[in-house]
Amino acid sequence: MSHTVGDIIGLAGSALFIAAFAYANVSKHLNKVLFNLANLVGAILLLVSLSVSFNLAAVVLEVVWGAIAGVGLIIALLKPSPLQGRGLGEGHAAGQALRDDPRPPTPSPQGEGEI
Repeated sequence: MSHTVGDIIGLAGSALFIAAFAYANVSKHLNKVLFNLANLVGAILLLVSLSVSFNLAAVVLEVVWGAIAGVGLIIALLKPSPLQGRGLGEGHAAGQALRDDPRPPTPSPQGEGEI
């Protein structure tokens, strides 16, 4: 593999890291699967790049970064979403999920008999 191809692959990995970091900082509800997947793929791409231009410190960093992202990805995939089972995030319309909610309705802050 040429140095130019290695650089392009490494830049793609860096772009994934930056995008994941930006996403984590602006997202109200972080999708851990997406976040960890972007970090894992980014680490793999940078490791491919480092196979062309070896740097021990960077390789150690990317291996550890990828391992943490891999474990985080497995945990995120195995742990059910707090929205699962409520109809949300499962392809149902939000209105249907609310109609199917087994919990009793929350009382209105208005007193009884008020209009």
